[in-house]
Amino acid sequence: MRNTLADAFESTPRDVIATGNEYPSHYVLAAHAHRRSQLLYASSGVLTAITGEGSWVVPPRRALWIPAGVSHEVHMDGPVSTRSAYVIQEATFAAGLPQHCQVIAVSPLLHELLQEAVDLPPEYDLGGRDGRVMALLLDEIRHAPALPLSTPLPRNKRLSALCRKLLERPSQETKIDDMAQRAGMSRRSFTRAFRAETGMSFTAWRQQACLLAALTRLGKGEPITRVAIDLGYGNPSAFTAAFRRVLGAAPSRYLSAPKR
Repeated sequence: MRNTLADAFESTPRDVIATGNEYPSHYVLAAHAHRRSQLLYASSGVLTAITGEGSWVVPPRRALWIPAGVSHEVHMDGPVSTRSAYVIQEATFAAGLPQHCQVIAVSPLLHELLQEAVDLPPEYDLGGRDGRVMALLLDEIRHAPALPLSTPLPRNKRLSALCRKLLERPSQETKIDDMAQRAGMSRRSFTRAFRAETGMSFTAWRQQACLLAALTRLGKGEPITRVAIDLGYGNPSAFTAAFRRVLGAAPSRYLSAPKR
């Protein structure tokens, strides 16, 4: 089902339904939730999803798993082509699929299954080839490895508001003392509260926010030198080293589509 809204098919009598959509640059899907869990796949382009728990960046050929009932808004960082699979709760539990948001790697097989799934009729034959395609799709989602492409948000409203603002323009030059002052806290109280709320030190969180912001900008074709300097790195080499250390590959390789 291409270029369709999932809400119209929520009641379709199938465990899994799939849709495909094309979005223009800077398009925003306002906060919403589904009765089904969703695998949101960026077939091309980069998108960012935000929930009450954090922010997730989804580069090309990766996907975000969103459990049923989780309110999320989605920002398209440039033109984006998506493929989505929506799974009822019973099938989610039976397949052992995640109960929290996470970005996953998409194998060449899962890519092809998603491409095929969006062209199946809404009430496909459960006992035939179409039903086997959807069953295999669920199995591939279950075996997909999770990727470190999220930045958690504190539950504390004051800290969350500060972090959301920093996510808009993250920088390695943002100091702990400045954040503590804005929060009306001592440095010691701030660092303790931040780790308790996010599970990360502020320094690690700041670096993660910078690297994920870099992914969205590099995905739109911005020069690596400009991105590195804007994010507060001394030079492109320092940025690339940090990127490789955290994400496991150089930026150009990470953004390239996996070989099929």
